[in-house]
Amino acid sequence: MTEKRTMNVGVQVLPLVEDVYYIVDKAIEAIQASGVKYEVGPLETTLEGDDLDQLLEVAKSAHRACFEAGAGKVVTIIKIADALEGTSIEEKVGKYRKVD
Repeated sequence: MTEKRTMNVGVQVLPLVEDVYYIVDKAIEAIQASGVKYEVGPLETTLEGDDLDQLLEVAKSAHRACFEAGAGKVVTIIKIADALEGTSIEEKVGKYRKVD
């Protein structure tokens, strides 16, 4: 299974701090800095790419960014969506996007 295909990794950081939003913003900044395609949702951020190792490294950088921003404890939940024919964010949520 060496062929390239698009996959998604969902990342939810749960910093156990009082000011959660500041810490989560720092995790999202780490994801932005990676250059991978991503979409922020209300409960997690979904990453998209064709290299699982790279996506997992980005997830780890988001996790570590929480500590760098001052969190003493962080729980990070990672989900991987993969299929032999590939899978994308647009396939999952495109039909639900509201058009103004």
